[in-house]
Amino acid sequence: MTTIANILDTMEYGPAPEDASIVTDWLARHADGFGHFIDGSFTRPGETFEVMNPATGDVIARASQGTTEDVDAAVAAARKAQPKWAALSGHERARHLYALARHVQQHARFLAVLESLDNGKPIRESRDIDIPLVARHLYHHAGWAEIAKDEFPGTAPHGVCGQVIPWNFPLLMLAWKVAPALAAGNTVVLKPAEYTPLTALAFAGIVEECGLPKGVVNIVTGDGDTGGAIAGHKDIDKVAFTGSTEVGKLIRRQTAGSGKALTLELGGKSPFVVFADADLDAAVEGVVDAIWFNQGQVCCAGARILVAEAVADRFAGLLRARMETLRTGDPLDKCTDVGAIVHPVQLDRIKTLMERGVAEGAKLHQVAAPQGCFYPPTLATEVEPASVLATEEIFGPVATLTTFRTPEDAVALANNTRYGLAASIWSENVNLCLDVAAKVKAGVVWINCTNVLDAGAGFGGYRESGFGREGGREGMMAYLAHPKPRAKSGAKELPAPDAAPHAAGAESGIDRTAKLYVGGKQARPDSGYVYAVEGPKGPVGRAGLGNRKDIRNAVEAAAKAGGWGKATGHNRAQVLYYVGENLAARSAEFEQRLRSFGATEKAARAEVEASVRRCFWYAAQADKFDGAVHQTKPAHVTLAMHEPLGVVGIVAPTAHPLLGALSTVLPAIAMGNSVVLVPSQTHPLAATDLYQVLDTSDIPGGVVNIVTGPRDSLARTLAQHDEVAAMWYFGTADGCATVEADSAGNLKQTWVEDEAARDWSGGAGQGRGFLHRATQVKNIWVPYGE
Repeated sequence: MTTIANILDTMEYGPAPEDASIVTDWLARHADGFGHFIDGSFTRPGETFEVMNPATGDVIARASQGTTEDVDAAVAAARKAQPKWAALSGHERARHLYALARHVQQHARFLAVLESLDNGKPIRESRDIDIPLVARHLYHHAGWAEIAKDEFPGTAPHGVCGQVIPWNFPLLMLAWKVAPALAAGNTVVLKPAEYTPLTALAFAGIVEECGLPKGVVNIVTGDGDTGGAIAGHKDIDKVAFTGSTEVGKLIRRQTAGSGKALTLELGGKSPFVVFADADLDAAVEGVVDAIWFNQGQVCCAGARILVAEAVADRFAGLLRARMETLRTGDPLDKCTDVGAIVHPVQLDRIKTLMERGVAEGAKLHQVAAPQGCFYPPTLATEVEPASVLATEEIFGPVATLTTFRTPEDAVALANNTRYGLAASIWSENVNLCLDVAAKVKAGVVWINCTNVLDAGAGFGGYRESGFGREGGREGMMAYLAHPKPRAKSGAKELPAPDAAPHAAGAESGIDRTAKLYVGGKQARPDSGYVYAVEGPKGPVGRAGLGNRKDIRNAVEAAAKAGGWGKATGHNRAQVLYYVGENLAARSAEFEQRLRSFGATEKAARAEVEASVRRCFWYAAQADKFDGAVHQTKPAHVTLAMHEPLGVVGIVAPTAHPLLGALSTVLPAIAMGNSVVLVPSQTHPLAATDLYQVLDTSDIPGGVVNIVTGPRDSLARTLAQHDEVAAMWYFGTADGCATVEADSAGNLKQTWVEDEAARDWSGGAGQGRGFLHRATQVKNIWVPYGE
C-alpha cells in the first residue's frame, strides 16, 4: 500500500487524469460524422474518414472527405462574403475578432481536452500554451483590424485566402492564419490536417456562436487532394501553407504564374547552441522545451544540440539525468511530459530514420515509453554532421548532440542545413549571443530561451524553411496588398539575339564590344559569341552572349561579396551617393547612349536625371530602413531586424534600359545584397556602360555583376541556381510562371511582373516596397528585465 511517507521518500507522481466526459459526449452526438463548415453552417456528412485518438488507437470521430465540389462551394461562399466583410470598418471587424477571442477563452478547457484527444499532446501543453496563444492571436489581430487603415495606408485585402495547416498545432495554426486574414478584410477557406480536424470543426461552432457573417470563415476537411484543390483554385487570391518543405515546393510550382500571393512556413532543423559559459542547468531545461515539447513535433524544434567541447561531457550527463525524470504516457494525465505521436504513419517514419541513423554510427540514449503510438525521448550522440539524423527533419522527440570548439565552428555547424527556421543560443556573454545571432541563418533566434512565441512578433524562416511571416506587423502585412500595376497589353516574347555577322547599317568609328561584368572585372562571354544591339538605323554596338557558365561565374562572384551586407547602412549610403555623383558627371555620355537606341533628346535626358535621383533616394534609405522592437512576453525584448537576402538575381525590364536596371539594382544593394543583373536584352549597352561608373564609385567587386544575352534563358538559369536567394523578373507572363516554378528548387523568394505594367519613370518606379522585397526579417528574442 502506498503511503504519504512513501511518496515523500520516492517523490513519485500519482495519476492526475483530466475529465474528458464533456468532450466525449460532444463527439458522441456527432457519431454519424462531421460535415464541412461552408457559408455559415455545417453541411451533411459526405464520404468520411476516421479520426483517431493516437494515445489509444480508438476511432473518436469521422470527418468528411472534401471534394472539388465542396471546395468550389466554400470558395464561392468566401468570394460572395468578401466585399461586404472588407467594407466593414476596422472597428466592426475588430469587434468580431474580439468576440471570437472571448468565446475561445470561454471554451478553453473544452478546446484543450479536444486538442489532446485528437493530437496526443499533453493536456498541460494544450491547456497552458496552445489555447491561450490562440486567444492571444485573436485579440492581437483585433487590434490590427482597428488601426489597419492608419498603420497600412494604401493597402487592401488580397480577397479570398486559401489556408492549409498541419497537425502539430491544429488550433494554434488556425488562429495564426485566420486572425490576420480576417483583420485585413479577407475571407478564408481553410483545410485542417487530415489527422487532426476536430478543433477546427469546434472553432467553426464558435464562429456560429459568435454570429460571424456567413461565408467569412469556411472549413473544408479532407486529405492532401483537398488541400491541393484549395491551393490551385482559380478564385483563391492568396495561399498560406504550413507543413513540410516537400509539399511547400509542390505548392510553389502549383501556384506559379497564377498571380496568387503565397506564404510558406515549412520545415526546420534548428540548432541549439550551448557555449562553455552558459548556465548549463538552464540550458538543459531549454532542451526539454526545445525538443521534447509536443513530442518534438515542432517545426522550430531545437533538434541539433551543439555544445562547446569543454563542457560537453558535463552537459550530456545533466541532460541524460533530466531525461530520466520525463514522464511519457497518457496525454490527458496532467503529470505527463511527453504524449503520443500523432499517427502510426508518423511513428513508423521516426523509427525508420532512427534505424538509418544507428546504421551510420549513432548511439542512442533513451528513456521508458509505453507501448502503442509512443516514441521514447531520445538523445543521439556520435552523430556526424552529414548523418541523416543531423540533416533530416525527424519530427519526433529526438535530439542529436555534437561538439564544437570555437564560435566560428558553432556558426558553421548551425548553418550546415538547408533549413533556416529558428535557432537557440545559450551563453552568459550577451555580446557573444548577439554576435552569433547575426551570423546564424534563421528567421527566429532565441537567446537563453527557446520556443518562446507571441502574436506580437513575426515567425517564419529563411531558405528552405519558407518565406513570409506570421504574427506581428510583418505577419499582418502578409495579408495586405498594395495595388498591382497592370499592363494594357501583355509583354511580348523577345526574338533570340542575333549572333551572326551582318553588314547592314554597320556602325562607324572604332569598334568596341561591351563585355560582361563579373566580380568587379570585365569578362568575355563563355560562349565566345556576341550579338548586335540595334538602333533605329541599324546596329549601334555589340554585347556578349552570356550563357549558363557566365551566370554560374557571376553568382559565385556575388556570393563571395558577402562583406557588403556587413557594412553599415551609412557606408553603403556613401557609396551609392558616389554612384549618383559619377553618373551625373557622365550624364551626357549616357544620354547619347540612350539616343542611339532611338530615344528622343528629352526622353534620354529625363531617364538619366531620374536614374541619378534614384541613386540618391536609395542612398538616403540605406541607413534609414529600420527594423522594430516588438512588445511581446515579459522579461524579453524582441528585435525585428531587416537583413539582406544574399544573392539576388534581377532580370530588368526591356524599356528604360538604364533606369529599369538601376531601379531594381539600387534597392537590392542598398539593403546589403549582391546582385546578378540581366539587363535589357535589346538595349543592354546602357547597363554595361555602368561598370565604368561602378569601378570609380568604390562598389566592391562582386556586389554588382552584369550578364548580357537572352533574357528568358538566363532567367531560368538564375531561378534554378541554389546559391541565388531571391529572383526578380520583369518580362512576359510565361516568363513569370517559369521563374516562379523554377525557383521552387531552393524556395527562393520571387518578385515577378509583366515588364510593361509598371511606370518606371514615375512614383511606381521606387519606394519602400522595393526595400521590403530586398530584405527578410529576423526576430531575435533577448532577455530584458526580470
